[in-house]
Amino acid sequence: MSAVKSSLLRAVEAPSLNPLDDTINSALQWLADHQHAEGFWLGMLESNSCMEAEWVLAMYILGVDNDPKYAGVLKSILNAQTADGSWVVYYDAPMGDINATVECYAALRVAGLHPDSEPLRKARQWILDHGGLKHIRVFTRFWLALIGEWPWENTPNIPPEIIYLPTWAPFNIYKFSSWARATLLPIAILCDRRPVKSLPKEQRLDELFPDGRDKFDFSLPRKGGLFSWERFFLVADKLLNTYVKVPVKPWREQAIRQCLEWIIRHQEADGAWGGIQPPWIYSLMALHVEGYALSHPVVAKGIDAFNHHWSYERDGGIHLQACESPVWDTLLSMLAALDCGENPQTFPPLRSAMEWILKEQVRVGGDWQVKVKEVEPGGWAFERANDFYPDVDDTGVAMVVLARLRRLLGKRDLQRVDQALELAINWCEGMQCSNGGWGAFDKDNNSALVTKIPFSDFGEALDPPSVDVTAHVIEALGLLGRDLNDPVVARGVAYIKSEQESEGSWFGRWGVNHIYGTMAVLPALKAVGEDPNSAYIRKAGDWIAAHQNADGGWGESCGSYMDDSLRGRGDSTPSQTGWAMMALLSIDTHDYDDAIRRGVEFLIARHTDNTWEEPQYTGTGFPGYGLGERQDLKKVGQDLDQGRELARGFMINYNLYRHYFPLMALGRARAHLPEY
Repeated sequence: MSAVKSSLLRAVEAPSLNPLDDTINSALQWLADHQHAEGFWLGMLESNSCMEAEWVLAMYILGVDNDPKYAGVLKSILNAQTADGSWVVYYDAPMGDINATVECYAALRVAGLHPDSEPLRKARQWILDHGGLKHIRVFTRFWLALIGEWPWENTPNIPPEIIYLPTWAPFNIYKFSSWARATLLPIAILCDRRPVKSLPKEQRLDELFPDGRDKFDFSLPRKGGLFSWERFFLVADKLLNTYVKVPVKPWREQAIRQCLEWIIRHQEADGAWGGIQPPWIYSLMALHVEGYALSHPVVAKGIDAFNHHWSYERDGGIHLQACESPVWDTLLSMLAALDCGENPQTFPPLRSAMEWILKEQVRVGGDWQVKVKEVEPGGWAFERANDFYPDVDDTGVAMVVLARLRRLLGKRDLQRVDQALELAINWCEGMQCSNGGWGAFDKDNNSALVTKIPFSDFGEALDPPSVDVTAHVIEALGLLGRDLNDPVVARGVAYIKSEQESEGSWFGRWGVNHIYGTMAVLPALKAVGEDPNSAYIRKAGDWIAAHQNADGGWGESCGSYMDDSLRGRGDSTPSQTGWAMMALLSIDTHDYDDAIRRGVEFLIARHTDNTWEEPQYTGTGFPGYGLGERQDLKKVGQDLDQGRELARGFMINYNLYRHYFPLMALGRARAHLPEY
């Protein structure tokens, strides 16, 4: 038995008279027990059933017919169907999502389910009752086109020649977010080749066209006024689709070869692309249509990657993750241990986690260098293998963790940590955007024009600065001794202040939602020495306190991204309760102690089997705004083609959020409350 296990088990097996200490000790033991041998922590990343449905469709298109996961993946799709027949984007969503439901329906038909089977009968009725195929997004249209159920000429066209556009051009690929550009290039190949692997006659989706295909309107929806950019790009899209049919297209084949080279060059060590599912799955199909055999090393590696850390089993089904989060989960688990007063000597998992994190620092160049040319690499990626796309958010949290760890280390370790921090600081400074904030993967990635093209209806095409990412960098710089007199810090804080909502909260780009954004900001302001009695800080604290639920916890629905009345409102969750408590604990006052105590009691009461349960989705991939930043929903809500179901959004349940965020909050509360 390890030293950490024996010492913590003594505390767990011999409970004290202090429930808070007992809860913290058992939760730390849970962390120790669930650390991987290499030193990292990793929780499942749940999203929605499009991941499994698109894999089934892709395997059909690629001709992979012997994958042992197949039955399990189908089982996971069927398990996720709701009582009304639909599939949803997030847990307890108010209604199903037309895109997920259509893609799951198509996947189950491809797999051989009869249209009169109960799952498909219910799904079909739901689809038809909710407007039918007319309302599906671009990506869903692409999938239907690939299996012969949608005309390619009625999908948005991305010309492969986009690879040639210089960086100053409005539609250069680096004007798009990292995830959009990595998806866009393989789709450009598919748009030109227009491959179709038609379904057998008995499996076609005729039942989704009840009035017949000849009477169905396949055209893209019209948006904007007659002289708007949206209408201009619809006309341009028709011209591009016509150009595909022209027999002689100068430079087209060379452009496709350039796109292929870019795709192959960007494959990561684990076989995936961009660390996320869309560019990965589309890249495999683009390579396939260009003649790359399933046995080709690039393709084989990409398909095989699904067999490893990207899949997990639950309730007899096999789920495929859209992404994985070992760096993020490890950093936040380390932070939780530090918040509970542990160090590498008292809690050895911190030592092995530190070694793993230091090895994960990205020391090679990536796409970010297109705009930031004279800065050495030094960031961290979210995933274990995504060197082209380190992100500022993970890097900011890594800096927070290492800044706190360095006070606990000996000389040899201190030197290594300081070297890593120096590279990270320089990289983050280089990535600061012109408005003072930080985006996730790129600098100044905020050209709204690219969101006007028909392709960009899937969620977010941009990666502009966000308050939560900015706050993590500012907090790290503060812990490293920099304050409001520092110009980098001052610009970042000015951006944060400019983004505060009138009621006192901050929008959460990467977590749900205003509770998350406010939680990120307040510790950052404290770290750089902002006056805790400032009116705007107290206003934020009052907003958090006012949104505490009767049970002592806090919660916020994913629907708050489309309904302002849901800001800070929802069923209490352990992670969001932890966030709210950390926000209040960052204000140097005892005025919120009653709220904090009630939060402590909520977390202790919800603690079972040394951890917490949380089915709710509290992580955010895409709010679905297109622009990737907060919007005035009163002005743009009807133009977004989504409601609280978040049909354009992408929501996430990080399965370790339920553990390390409550643990952080309890550790900080123990240090703050006098009775503990």
